[in-house]
Amino acid sequence: MEKTIRLISRYDEAVELLPYHLRGQARLIDEMDKANAEEFRLRIGHVPTVLLPEGERPMARTPVTAQDLSAVLEIASLASVHTVRDSLKQGYISAKGGFRVGLGGQASVRDGEVTGFLHLGSAAIRITKEIRGVADTLLPQIKERGLILSTLILSPPGGGKTTVLRDLVRLASDSGRRVSLADERGEIAALKEGVPQMDVGSRTDVLSGCIKDQAVMMLLRTMNPEIIAMDEITAEEDARALERAASCGVTLFATVHGYDLDSLLKKPLYRAMIEKGLFERLVVISREASSRAYIVKELGGTLCSV
Repeated sequence: MEKTIRLISRYDEAVELLPYHLRGQARLIDEMDKANAEEFRLRIGHVPTVLLPEGERPMARTPVTAQDLSAVLEIASLASVHTVRDSLKQGYISAKGGFRVGLGGQASVRDGEVTGFLHLGSAAIRITKEIRGVADTLLPQIKERGLILSTLILSPPGGGKTTVLRDLVRLASDSGRRVSLADERGEIAALKEGVPQMDVGSRTDVLSGCIKDQAVMMLLRTMNPEIIAMDEITAEEDARALERAASCGVTLFATVHGYDLDSLLKKPLYRAMIEKGLFERLVVISREASSRAYIVKELGGTLCSV
């Protein structure tokens, strides 16, 4: 019950990012749907929807307008759009409370680089969830002889990777390990004036708003971490930074998109990391109806055993 109440509270916080006239309608959905909701989706010319485990469901009858998307941008940036220009170039805004607002539309491009948006066409408000204890049964499985092992967390988009990563960071930190968290988009710790709004543990140092590979190197040089954690490995630069950290004896926590180990090994970037032995455990998250299943596998080169 306490967990459900916390999830509903997160939903209610995310509702505040919607245009005012949509908030009342968003609050009318069933309480359990609020707890399970993953995103709000707003697309110009179509009715707004809420994303649930079974798919998108309309939450209003009036189509979204350009003014609605402008309102979301204004709310998410705290009426200071100029302060979020760098993240807009990446297609998203990190809003207060750790919510991510993804944006689509007509991009503005200068000298081959995206500089922002000429016109917004859609928005996806991710309802970031903090579920303490979700990794309680996973932590013992990623230990060997009392040591926490480098662990890769795998799931499809929206599968709960970040939630598990956050809780593993919390558990490792509160068990006495120094953890450095490269939180590029502010979704994991949700810093506000330098203070995490999410529970990432008592011995965790966070670097937010910085490109992941640069953040890893900065944390490695300045914070003397025992564990470095980052979300969503997507580029060779991320992998190189993690390899550098591993060569210094640092344990790694990271996440990737995928469905299973086979799909992971088909991608050269991830296959190379596994073959180099950067990670010793793999947490595979899969959906079963409205719940999730967690399987921990042992990685050894390109081999894997349950």
